[in-house]
Amino acid sequence: MATTTATQKKTQAKAEYDAFLAGCPSRKLLDRLSDKWVALILSALGSDGSHQVDINCAGTPRAMRYSELSRLLAGVSQKMLTQTLRALERDGLISRTVTPTVPVTVSYELTELGLSLHELMRGLKSWAQTHMDEVLAHRETYDQRTTA
Repeated sequence: MATTTATQKKTQAKAEYDAFLAGCPSRKLLDRLSDKWVALILSALGSDGSHQVDINCAGTPRAMRYSELSRLLAGVSQKMLTQTLRALERDGLISRTVTPTVPVTVSYELTELGLSLHELMRGLKSWAQTHMDEVLAHRETYDQRTTA
């Protein structure tokens, strides 16, 4: 009977990731990534701050302070922003840097892994903004059909 090393088990498990299976870890990751705050945080950190002019958040990725993110993401609560940033840091998508100033400065930026996901998230955000009128029209048509 052949024994399997830990590395072989890990490689085999990785090859078997299937998000359609309830217990697959990739399903939990997809659940996290589908959160609106994740998409917006990754889009914001992947821009150079020119998003007030450019709705696509184009530019060079840069670090942002917590307060910048909080101001930029209208409607996010302090609790939700903190939880989302911690989850993204845990997943290795962003890094958190604490600078010992008075008061302490905390900034967040995309890691290499986060950068690899950034373009997809920015595209998703851009698609939503571009097609919102069409979606609203379809919703109205659907609602009229179903309430009649």
